[in-house]
Amino acid sequence: MTTDTTTPSDYIEKNSPLFIKVAFALFLGGFATFALLYCVQPMMPVFSKEFSVSASESSLLISMSTFMLAFGLLLTGPISDAMGRKSIMIIALLLSSSFTLLSAIVHNWQLLLICRALVGISLSGVAAVAMAYLNEEIAPRHLGVAMGLYIGGNAIGGMSGRLISGVLIDFYSWHIVLGIMSFLALICAISMWKLLPPSKHFEPMPIKFSKLLNGYLHHIVQPRLPWLFFQGFLLMGAFVTLFNYIAYRLIAPPYLLSQAWIGVLSIVYLSGIFSSTTFGSWADRFGHARVLWIAVVIMLSGALITLFTPITIVFIGMVIFALGFFGAHSVTSSWIGRCATKAKGQASSFYLFCYYIGSSVLGTAGGHFWQSQQWNGVIGYIATILIISLLVALYLKRQTLKQ
Repeated sequence: MTTDTTTPSDYIEKNSPLFIKVAFALFLGGFATFALLYCVQPMMPVFSKEFSVSASESSLLISMSTFMLAFGLLLTGPISDAMGRKSIMIIALLLSSSFTLLSAIVHNWQLLLICRALVGISLSGVAAVAMAYLNEEIAPRHLGVAMGLYIGGNAIGGMSGRLISGVLIDFYSWHIVLGIMSFLALICAISMWKLLPPSKHFEPMPIKFSKLLNGYLHHIVQPRLPWLFFQGFLLMGAFVTLFNYIAYRLIAPPYLLSQAWIGVLSIVYLSGIFSSTTFGSWADRFGHARVLWIAVVIMLSGALITLFTPITIVFIGMVIFALGFFGAHSVTSSWIGRCATKAKGQASSFYLFCYYIGSSVLGTAGGHFWQSQQWNGVIGYIATILIISLLVALYLKRQTLKQ
């Protein structure tokens, strides 16, 4: 029998050299994860032309990755509970970098999709484990700052992946662009390996699949959690759909934008850094139920504004849409932790599972609306999803206020 001799000084304190190392290392991990995941999005029209596939088929490059990432989240977390945090994250980044490099040299559409699927399942090893590492190693009173830096790395990585690939594709082939992204991820993996200290508070736990299953079943029968899981599915599905197909609209008349300019438009993601923290604080102050529906309405308003023709108004609509999305995502994900009475990690994993399944399923389905009705059809589809999301938010508000 072992005795827990952990003292507060064993944890990593804010502003210490070790805290800075950990924060920067996991910032790089989040950056690499979402840069690799979404770097293909602004290049979708290029892939459509190169492989003679439709917009819906081209979106499979993202959907395959997010689909496999979603399933990986259910497995890599428990595996890291048994094998350790740092090793899983480093291996995951190295594998995802390798599979991205492999995708850069293939010339077959089916093989490219397989490579993207392998990238997705590899990246789940970072997405599922980084938060667990922070929870275990950072002093509790500084955890919010460290988590904010990690999530900031996620947002900046998603934006940078789109921005870098969107600009480079105007000058180089997609093979070279994916090779460059692979190299950047490799640098992040090596830096993370050098900077991130081994876990001090990790305690191996054997994998018991019966216990995992019971945990997931427990969350599904709770009164509010299933609706929050469904909310994640809807929100991410709507978000990815807009950014999947906006490029097809903007490269066509009357805009005729270059791929570089489409990549630059990903700066709208910066609005999410503001809205996620703002809505998070409002949720703490006024209650999640009173805030969530407002974020969904903002998101819906932004989508409808993009129906106008002037590029400036379209851009404003994209900014408002992103503001609403990141606000809604922040409120919903934090509400999960409040509603889960046990196995909170599994609750968060299942939320992210639904979140990325929404990206995969709804994002790909949106391509059929682009092919049949162009942008009006896409926005009609997104509006339908968000009206359902709004109804869910209002239902949760009513149920919560009743209590």
